[in-house]
Amino acid sequence: MKREHYYWLLQALGWSGVALFVAVVNMLHVTYFPLALGCGLTGLALTALWRRLCNFRLQRRGKRLGWQAAGLSAAAMGLVQTVSNTAIDYHVSGANWYVGSPVWFMMLLTFWFGVMLAWNVCYMAALSLRRNQRLEAEALLLEAETLRLEVLAKDAELRALQAQVNPHFFFNSLNSVRALLYQDIGSAANMIDQLATLMRYTLVSSYNDCVPLHEELGAVRAYLAIEKIRFEERLQFDIDIGADMEAITVPPMALQTLVENAVKYGVEQSTSGSAINIRAQRSGGTAIIEVANQGSILASRNSTGVGVSNARKRLALSKGEHATLDLAENDGWVRATLRFPTAA
Repeated sequence: MKREHYYWLLQALGWSGVALFVAVVNMLHVTYFPLALGCGLTGLALTALWRRLCNFRLQRRGKRLGWQAAGLSAAAMGLVQTVSNTAIDYHVSGANWYVGSPVWFMMLLTFWFGVMLAWNVCYMAALSLRRNQRLEAEALLLEAETLRLEVLAKDAELRALQAQVNPHFFFNSLNSVRALLYQDIGSAANMIDQLATLMRYTLVSSYNDCVPLHEELGAVRAYLAIEKIRFEERLQFDIDIGADMEAITVPPMALQTLVENAVKYGVEQSTSGSAINIRAQRSGGTAIIEVANQGSILASRNSTGVGVSNARKRLALSKGEHATLDLAENDGWVRATLRFPTAA
């Protein structure tokens, strides 16, 4: 049912109840049935007219029904209803006792004033409830739109950060291919195949906020295979992933970026090379992924810091504010450690 239908249904029920009350007060005498019916119809007409006036005020002037207007309208409608009531009573019974009994007239006026005031209170309550429901609906819509815009903004930021990672990565990889072309064409061809695998992964993963860890590790292994051709025995690496960790998701290229830094500032900076260890495990409800290389943080002082900063931002956007990426040096090892809730 529409709102208008509910209004008229409640109007009919309410004024039918008033008419029944008038009939009961008059002992259900058949003579007074027209009086009861007249009271109900008059009240229905007066309140319907007042409602139209309220809607007109709201639409044309933007003024809502206030308590002062409700009280004045109740007094006016109560007076009209009382005069109508007495006129119908005189027409039905021929009695004019109310002319000489102002006390009874005032009692009747008070009664109808109370009825009309009660109608106004119910009407204002219905208007207030409807307004609150509309405001709540608008607030929910606004909240949904705000969340949608936040998601779009987050997605745009992730895409922008991803766009920074890919050129940085391919620039380093192409430099490796270029260096190898002068040494071993066969190895360079193998490196290009591995690079094609990496390019395919980065293009596919760039459409996702997060990827499974096992997919990211596939890209890392391809990258380390490329660098192994270049550095030979100078590069040693070990990957130890917990059995329950490969389904964990990470931002694409986040682990790859840390491995790149380990190669660039660990293996490349040392004449004897460096070992790289990659570990992933759970600790309670937290995933811990560590990339460690032999070397010193000071060795990377000429770094722009774009890679780690980028990975840290993407981690926070993808995994929430409790996700962290820390870089520390301990006992000749530089450790980059990702931590984030496994529920993220």
